[in-house]
Amino acid sequence: MKRTLLTLLLGLAAGIGAHTAYYRQHQPVAADSLEGQLAWMKSELHLTEPQFVRIKELHQASHPRLQAMAAQVALMQSEFAEFERTRRTADRVDFLEFARFVESRRDLNRACLDSTKQLVLASAEVMDPDQRARYLHLVTSAEPLVGALLN
Repeated sequence: MKRTLLTLLLGLAAGIGAHTAYYRQHQPVAADSLEGQLAWMKSELHLTEPQFVRIKELHQASHPRLQAMAAQVALMQSEFAEFERTRRTADRVDFLEFARFVESRRDLNRACLDSTKQLVLASAEVMDPDQRARYLHLVTSAEPLVGALLN
């Protein structure tokens, strides 16, 4: 009886261990992360391993710059909220300061679009014509402003 119970417990432990190891290894990557987006691109566009490696390098190289610009965008959004709060509470607007803010935001938007365009075009250069057409179609339909810049 003890042998049977020990065999069942060992079998159960081995089964649970194998189950846990399998699901940890095959756990999907978060879609909103860089790795998740790159994995999606690889499967959706049927990228070869060398293409995937090169595109991953391009994205990783541009990621810090894009993250820094995203932080600047967030800062500008909070500045705009402060302008709006001041306008509503004090009923006054510093038009010169607001004009500087609008110009800075316009410059930042332009820099963001330029960086995105460079990354999209560099990634497209790695692809074969069919992959490139599919990729550009996906990018332009997802982000019309980038699509307008690419045309």
